Amino acid sequence: MNSDAPAIGTNPAIRSTQLTGKALFLAVVALAMGGFGIGTTEFTIMGLMQEGAADLGVTNPQMGLLISAYALGVVVGAPVLTALGAKVARKTMVLWLMAFFTLANLSSLLAPNYESMLVSRFLAGLPHGAYFGIAAILAGTLVPVSMRGRAIAWVMMGLAVANVLGVPFVTFLGQSYGWRWMFGVVGIVGALTWISIRVFVPYSPAHEGASIRRELTALRSGQVWMAMLTGIVGFGGFFAVYSYISPILTGVTGLDLKTIPVVLGIYGVGMVAGSMIGGRLADWSVHGAIYVSMSAMVVFMVLFGLLSSYVVPTLIIMFILGATGSVLVPGLQALLMDSAPHAQSLAASLNHSALNVANALGAALGAAVIAAGLGYRAPAFLGAGLAVLGLMLALLTGWRANRIEAQAAAR
Repeated sequence: MNSDAPAIGTNPAIRSTQLTGKALFLAVVALAMGGFGIGTTEFTIMGLMQEGAADLGVTNPQMGLLISAYALGVVVGAPVLTALGAKVARKTMVLWLMAFFTLANLSSLLAPNYESMLVSRFLAGLPHGAYFGIAAILAGTLVPVSMRGRAIAWVMMGLAVANVLGVPFVTFLGQSYGWRWMFGVVGIVGALTWISIRVFVPYSPAHEGASIRRELTALRSGQVWMAMLTGIVGFGGFFAVYSYISPILTGVTGLDLKTIPVVLGIYGVGMVAGSMIGGRLADWSVHGAIYVSMSAMVVFMVLFGLLSSYVVPTLIIMFILGATGSVLVPGLQALLMDSAPHAQSLAASLNHSALNVANALGAALGAAVIAAGLGYRAPAFLGAGLAVLGLMLALLTGWRANRIEAQAAAR
């Protein structure tokens, strides 16, 4: 990161009212609720892949394209909506984004066929990245700068809790009463989130001098692109496995389809643990948090491929994979913010563009190796290879950051 780049929280132009105690808790929970709804709609569809395929009359790889459509919506929506909303007060912006997200998920509930479902999933993905990026900045302005990583992690905790509570519950609901119920539940969560943010989150103005042009300056930073590429490649390996977790667990591990919600809950508990660890690691060292997470991902992807026919090792590895993925996110988020200090809204949202390019890439590559007849273990080894490349990119990004800091110090 640039040594002269102010981290979020150190620049008075982007500060908001710092909160403590109950007020801070309620504001953070309100923002995290949005993450809960987003995580539920993003990840539950993976656990209901087989039910959705039967309802829509398509194959599992075609269902994987619904995941890719949502991810593509995130990739497009994150920079576009963030830039267009550059001059809008942050609280107002997250309210608009959550309203759009809620309506788009209700359109998925009513989609009559596969083609319209593809469109509705794309629309539902549009506000995802912009919401998380702006919500992370909002949370960062409510706490001292020394707690920035933890504030980001608190907002991302909504994703983790979704995988403990929302995904297993909605997966069970979908298996019992129809998979489309997931979209109705997410619509309700979105409405409750809108109300909570309206009541508990303090007003936060747009960055002084904010404009579409200024936000787009983030795209001129080589470090921003390197950080994004690190997330795309490294997390692409994770999604190559997780996108097909339901058929892997039933076809390789031999679990009954009804046990999938329990396994997803175990994965979600790992995400909660990883979010707590990742926030503190990012406060200690942004780059260090990324190196640790990527290295662990490589090791446990390989182990998952080797041991996925055994129930107990598979459950343990699912927990650890959930944790390693969550450790990575706050570090990547902070790295992007620091790489573009004068365009932090766009930079923050680009983290979710990167992760959802990874989602689309992983789902597509996973579908390719499965369709090639390599079996359901193949995505794990593919994922490990992508995580190795991600780690190499992370090391190169860290080296470039140190070089930039050294050059700045010399000047």
